Amino acid sequence: MSNQYPQQPQPGWGQQPYGQPPFPPQPPKKTGPGKIIGLGCLGIVGLIVVIGIIGALFGGNSDSKKSSDSNNVKAAASPSTSSKPAGTAKTKSSKPKASPTKKAEKETVVFKVWGTAPAGALGSLDITYGSDSDTRKGTFKNGKFEATLPLNKDAMYYNVMAQLQGSGDINCSVTVGGKTKRGHASGGYNICNAQLSSGLLGGWD
Repeated sequence: MSNQYPQQPQPGWGQQPYGQPPFPPQPPKKTGPGKIIGLGCLGIVGLIVVIGIIGALFGGNSDSKKSSDSNNVKAAASPSTSSKPAGTAKTKSSKPKASPTKKAEKETVVFKVWGTAPAGALGSLDITYGSDSDTRKGTFKNGKFEATLPLNKDAMYYNVMAQLQGSGDINCSVTVGGKTKRGHASGGYNICNAQLSSGLLGGWD
């Protein structure tokens, strides 16, 4: 018994079966709204990061410039003491001061008489001392006599004289400005005399 319907030829390799339409083309992939939002947020964040980096760079340069200017102002306001030229400091003189003893010797005249001088018929030892313009009497006690007068630069001489009264042995001296002149007398009515005269150059001889 034969089929009522004729057999259709079989399709070849790679061909669509007869009576069926070819495969429709795939529609293009659509970008989802999530991806678009994600990319937009990422761009905003990146822009903020870039702005922050630029601000940090300018801010750091400004701070460093301010600190440099401040250091320069401080350096100008307070110059280093090491730049002070050497030798400007004043030093006290190391010249020793004159001792009070030497100063007193230069300003006074000292007269001395010492030894043994028994009293005679006219009394004890007769002593006179002073300068050409000032003559004074002295007293011999306990075997010695000593007196001082202020130095007069206008005086021509200073002297001391002591006369024995019959016996004895005495010494005498006069000192002016560290210079001393001595004398001696022994027995009888002899006189002990010591004198310093003012020299032409201001010294005493």
